[in-house]
Amino acid sequence: MGFDEEWRRLRTEADERAATGPGPGPVAEVPERNRVAEFPGRLAGFRSRVVLVPFDERGGLWTSRFGGLDWICAFSDEETLARFARVRGEAERVWEYHRVRGEHLLDGVIPALDFPCGVALDAAGPDGVVFPPVRGIVPDTAALDGGVAA
Repeated sequence: MGFDEEWRRLRTEADERAATGPGPGPVAEVPERNRVAEFPGRLAGFRSRVVLVPFDERGGLWTSRFGGLDWICAFSDEETLARFARVRGEAERVWEYHRVRGEHLLDGVIPALDFPCGVALDAAGPDGVVFPPVRGIVPDTAALDGGVAA
C-alpha cells in the first residue's frame, strides 16, 4: 500500500470516528484548533529540532509522492516512526534512519535535490504537518513559487 492509499485510509478512519461520535459518556468541549495560526510556530519548532528520517530500500531518504509532489518523510521520535511502520504493515522490519535537524532538511537537503520536494512530519499521525517547497519555508531557489524550481 502506497503513502497515498495509507493517508486516505487514515483520513477515512478519522472521519468515520468523528461521524459516529466518541461513544457513551460526557464529551468534553474542545476548542477548535486554528491550524493556520499554529503553522508559524510549528515551522519554527521543526526547524530547531532533530527529527528521524528513515532510509528507503535503496539507502536514500524515505520519500513518498502525494498531491503531485515528493515529500521527505520525517518523524518526531521513534514512537511516531513505529506507528507509521505499523500502519504500513511493516512493524517487524528494522527501520534505519538519520537524525537530522529540520532546518538542514529545508535549507540544505531540499535545495540540493533536482526535483521539487517538501517534508511531511509525522505522516500517519494525528498531528502530522507538511512543509511544502514554497517561499518562506525553503530557500527561494528551491521554492515552487519563487525560484528556479518553478
